[in-house]
Amino acid sequence: MRHPFRDPARPAGPSRRTVLAMACASLATVPLFTPSRAAAASARATGLDDPAKKEIAMQLVSSAENSSLDWKAQYRYIEDIGDGRGYTAGIIGFCSGTGDMLDLVELYGERSPGNVLAPYLPALRRVDGSDSHEGLDPGFPDDWRRAADQDPQFRRAQDDERDRVYFDPAVRRGKEDGLRTLGQFAYYDAMVMHGDGGGLGFGSIRERALGRARPPAQGGDEVAYLHAFLDERVWAMKQEEAHSDTSRVDTAQRVFLNEGNLDLEPPLDWHVYGDAYHIG
Repeated sequence: MRHPFRDPARPAGPSRRTVLAMACASLATVPLFTPSRAAAASARATGLDDPAKKEIAMQLVSSAENSSLDWKAQYRYIEDIGDGRGYTAGIIGFCSGTGDMLDLVELYGERSPGNVLAPYLPALRRVDGSDSHEGLDPGFPDDWRRAADQDPQFRRAQDDERDRVYFDPAVRRGKEDGLRTLGQFAYYDAMVMHGDGGGLGFGSIRERALGRARPPAQGGDEVAYLHAFLDERVWAMKQEEAHSDTSRVDTAQRVFLNEGNLDLEPPLDWHVYGDAYHIG
């Protein structure tokens, strides 16, 4: 089952147009510099934007959003899940009612003029901000699937909009806060579900967490800060009935955190909605 996940507020993002290694010489009269365990681990770690870690992130999100690790099968996904956001579709749940689906189809139109979804652009503009299907039914779902199955440009557009609106901002913010791969993923998953704006959006979740703990970039303990962030994420999820199952945090992200797996290194074992998953 696909689970609804985004705050109705349209996620913010920039316009579409637009480790260093340190060595210390050891001298007889100078003490050898020994980096802290945290600094050493950070130097070894890759971020979520490392291709292998990004693949893990896509699988983790897909386990929660699609009950499957096969995230690439979701390019063609489309349905109305009854959450008031109209059609939900694609690899990250672009919604006809929240603007990100419109942005995606506009980008696709710029790259592939006259594509099968181009005739729906006027309707997508009209239904933006609502759950209406006016002008989209009955053909839009079949044409979405046709585009996903037949046109690599449409799949590439989905990748690029996912990165522009959700993945890249989350990773950038995580690095600015001094977080390693797991923390960057926690930010990304929150942006996917809640968007960046609104009272229940990622920005508000982060601000509430900062009121309880400091991230590493501010001299705080990473584990303590991530527990505070996940606590605030769970609170935000419980404010909406559609999000009230918090297992994607409780029996997934929190498990990795409690194991001390801040670099999100496989093997990974977790549960979402009672289903077990494994990445070796």
